[in-house]
Parts: sequence; C-alpha cells; structure tokens
Amino acid sequence: MILSPLIWLAKFQHGGIANQFFMALMVTIPVLNFGMLMGWQSPMTPILQSIDGPAPEPISDETISWMASITFFPSIFCGVLVGDLADRWGRKTTTMLTSLMLVISWSITLFSLRPWALIASRAVAGLACAGCYVVTPLYLKEIASDKIRGALGSLFVLVQNLGYLLVYVVGDVMSFAAVMWICTAIPVLHLLVFLAMPETPVFLVKQGKFKEARAALAWLRNTSVEDKNLEEEVQQMEREEEYAKSMEKASWKSLFKDKNTFQAFRISLNVMLSQETCGYLVVLMYAGSIFDQASQSISLKLSPNKQTIVVGVIQLLGSIVASCIVEKTGRKWLLAGTSLATGVSMLGLGAWFYVTSVGGWLPGWLPVLAMCLCIFSNAAGYQPVPYVITSELFSFQHRGMVTSIVSSVDALSDFLQTKAYDPMLKLLGIHWVFIFFSFICFLGTLYTVLYVPETKDRTVEEIYAILEDGRKKVKRKDVEKGKEVSRL
Repeated sequence: MILSPLIWLAKFQHGGIANQFFMALMVTIPVLNFGMLMGWQSPMTPILQSIDGPAPEPISDETISWMASITFFPSIFCGVLVGDLADRWGRKTTTMLTSLMLVISWSITLFSLRPWALIASRAVAGLACAGCYVVTPLYLKEIASDKIRGALGSLFVLVQNLGYLLVYVVGDVMSFAAVMWICTAIPVLHLLVFLAMPETPVFLVKQGKFKEARAALAWLRNTSVEDKNLEEEVQQMEREEEYAKSMEKASWKSLFKDKNTFQAFRISLNVMLSQETCGYLVVLMYAGSIFDQASQSISLKLSPNKQTIVVGVIQLLGSIVASCIVEKTGRKWLLAGTSLATGVSMLGLGAWFYVTSVGGWLPGWLPVLAMCLCIFSNAAGYQPVPYVITSELFSFQHRGMVTSIVSSVDALSDFLQTKAYDPMLKLLGIHWVFIFFSFICFLGTLYTVLYVPETKDRTVEEIYAILEDGRKKVKRKDVEKGKEVSRL
C-alpha cells in the first residue's frame, strides 16, 4: 500500500510519459488562455453593460455580438498562413507567436474598454485562435509516443475547457481589474518559459538537425541518445523525410492527386464540420435561458455566474473522461458514441421547447438533463476526437497544410453560426433550431460508422491501406452488381 504511489510514479515516468505530459501542458497554455478569453465574455458582459461598470459607457448588445463573432473571422484567412509558418519557422516559434497575439489582445483591453478597443482586441485574438487550432494539434502529435498519442491529442479541448472554467470562477470571486491582469499575465509568463522548451523532433529532422532531434526525442522518451529504440525512431523520421523530399511539394494539387490522401482529407473535413456545426455553440449561448425556464418548475435557483460555472465543470469533466478513455475505446467508436449522445440531447431540447411552446407540459428537469448530456458528450469525444483523427490521418508532408485548411473552414463555420444565431432563432424558433442540429449529429454518427477508419495505434501507411481496401471492396460490389444487371 505504501509503495503503490511510488510504483504508479515509476510507471508514469517509464518511456518518458511524464516528460511528454509536461511538454504537452506547456504547449497548451496558449489554448488555456484562449479558453479564458472566450469564456471571459460571459461573466464580464453584465459588468461591461452596467451603467456603473468600468467601461466609459455601457456596451451595447451589437458590440457584444461582434465581440463574440469577430474572434473567428481572422482565422478564416489566417489558418493557411499559420500552417505555412509552422512548416517554415517551426512549431515552437509559431506557438510563441500565438502567445504574443494573446498578450497584445489582452493589452488592448487593458488600455481601453471602448467598443472599438473591445472589438479590435477580439480581432487580434482571432490570430491567436488560428495559432491554437493549427499549431497545437501538430505539436501534440509530433511529441507523443504511439501509446499516449490520443490522450495527449485530447488535452487540446480539455485545457481549453479548463480555461473556460477558470475564468468563470475567477470572474465570480475577483474584481474586473484583477481578472484582466491575471488573463494578461499567463501568456506573458508562457512566452518567457517556453524559450527553454524544445522544438518537435519531426521538424528538427526536416531541418536536417539530426543531433538536436535525437536530444529532444531522448528527453521526451526519458532515455539516452544512444538508446537503440530511440535510434530506430529517429531513423523512421529520417526515412519519412527522405520520402517526403522525393515526392512533389505538398500542395492543393498533391492533396487531390493521390486517392488515399484525398479520401483522408474528405474524412477529416467531414468529421470536423460535423463537430463544428452540431449546435454546441447554441447550447452554450442558450444555457442561461434553459436554467431560467427550468427554475420555473423545479427548485433550481442559480445566479448567471453560478450557471456558467456549472457549465464549465461539466465541460471539464467530459474532457477528463475523454483523455482517460480515448486510448481504450479508440477514436472511431468514441466519436460515434458521443455524436449520437449529442444528437439525442439536442432532440430532447427541441422536443421540450416545442411541447412547452404549444401549451403542453414536460418536466423542468428534462432540458437541464439534456443540456448537461450535450455539454458532457461534446467534451468527452465529439469535440476533441476530430482533432486527434485529423493529426493521425496525414504524414508530415500534408499534416500542416490540411490542419490549416480545416481550421479555416471551421472558423468560417463558427463565425457564421455566431452571427446567424439570432436570425435563425427568430425565423425558426429555438425548438426547430435544436431539432435541425440533432439531425446533423445523427448524420455525423452515421458517417463515422460507415466511413471513418480507426486510427488508434496505426501508422499513416496502415490507415491508407484500410482506405484502399475499402475502395477495392466498393469496386468489387459495383462490378458484381453490374454483372447481375447484365444477366437481367
């Protein structure tokens, strides 16, 4: 009993798992701060709109709407640029630029709380958004050993949700100024500390810095540079790089030219779009109204800040579950299960709002339960798993470009959703909005089951072999079907 913690610690250190988790946490600090930036608007909006608030004049609803949506606008155009910078300058430099953008964003808000400054601050944060969503998944993929690749990849969403919860709690117990200074200090400290962090071994090999790559990989795996397993891993990276050099440079043309790569791109784009258009943002926006309407029939009296804290706790719990089980369940079935659960919860919300809108009765706990299930299942798989799958579907040659393209498409989706939310609500009613999103989730589940390969513990070559075999089976069925028709 006494030695069990020491045994657990020894296992955690074996193979450099502790070092890799430490590095992953360092890499995801900008994501933590970006989560704080996104969550900051919820507890701070009532303060900014107050007559006695810190702003020179109360902030209008229109300004708040632009603050919510403009964050995603720069990412539409900068995703590809950030991916190119990551391939040219390295993952480490681009991660530090992400933190720098966050410092500038928070500094603008510290300087002024006028509408132009609040919107400009969010626009600059959009550059950091592109950095977080493009570079961080690449960094996590390229430092992780195969056995914890999924767990490290899911840290992206876990840390972002931790940022949400952190700013919710701090915003509830501390002053406006204190919250601002804490949010600004985090990326500043990250910039200073991250100078000592290593570049990814994959990028170092690409640059021809084989000695530095061995040293970085030895630290990540907690072994010596003479280790035979380490040498084999470096040689594998070198072979992949030589193969990449023998191929034409990654481009749109090369992405569409190879059937396997193009199919992988389609899969990546579809699972990410399913995740981004599932209505999760709408549920978060409508959480306060769900709590308020539920409180009319059940004893659930929570202040707006306490409501956001509850939402943040559920998000964080779901993310923790994802990190713990993604290596056991695999990517495919965790994604399918959580997208199905999200669809069921969306359908439940839509049914409750529809029945109550026409004068019917359903229990007040139903929308709260459906909302909690939606938030939990999203954080437990529907949000993090597509990032893991995307990073595992491509070789180094295409990984940065595809991630940046998908990130730009996702940013466009988020921007359109946040701006179209109110018009959709007025045109269709909240019940049809939720029912519409439930069908998107169900379609995402069906697509995952039919077309998404399992990427856990598989190399890119093994995954592409599965895709190739799938196409051959389809062709054989088509041929057999053609023969049957000809016999008729």
